[in-house]
Amino acid sequence: MIATLRRLGPAVLAAYASLALASCGINSVPTAEENAKAKWADVQNAYDRRAQALPNLAAVANSASEQERGILTDVIEARARATSIQISTDDLDDPAKMQEYAAAQGQLSQGLGRLLASFEAYPQLQSIVNYQMLQSQVEGSENRINIAIRDYNEAVRQYNTTIRTFPDIIGAKIIHGAQPIEPFEAVTPDAELAPDLSEML
Repeated sequence: MIATLRRLGPAVLAAYASLALASCGINSVPTAEENAKAKWADVQNAYDRRAQALPNLAAVANSASEQERGILTDVIEARARATSIQISTDDLDDPAKMQEYAAAQGQLSQGLGRLLASFEAYPQLQSIVNYQMLQSQVEGSENRINIAIRDYNEAVRQYNTTIRTFPDIIGAKIIHGAQPIEPFEAVTPDAELAPDLSEML
């Protein structure tokens, strides 16, 4: 019996050490971090997909008035600004870079909203197939963006909670040197207000 315990001693000790290390954030911290980074990639993919769809606006704007062309120019310029700002996974803990990215994307969202609202003011445009396709693409893109942001922020919440709670905080601070990741707040000025069509007509 004693010989058996002596043989099992190192195995039990190794199992206990593995369990203790696992419960100290050795695996949970990087797992949560990688999940948040993957969700950030989804946010960027959703924004990139929207940016790639914007050239279709030109076809619709060709039949629109000068007012819509002016708004389209604003949208294209906002797209250029939005696509010029890139966030890598190393920047996810930098509030200034995250806010800059959010502001640029917010300007693009606002411009798209103004453009679609101005098109809706003209019933003849609503029957154009290109307009209907554009509206569907933009609405689909905005929905994908909102879902991706929601999923990213949930992954960030889980990661930030993991690195701040016991026992994971031990591995987070001592072994991984973990830093909190910034949640993403989409910045669209006056997003809660419907566009004033009288200002666009």
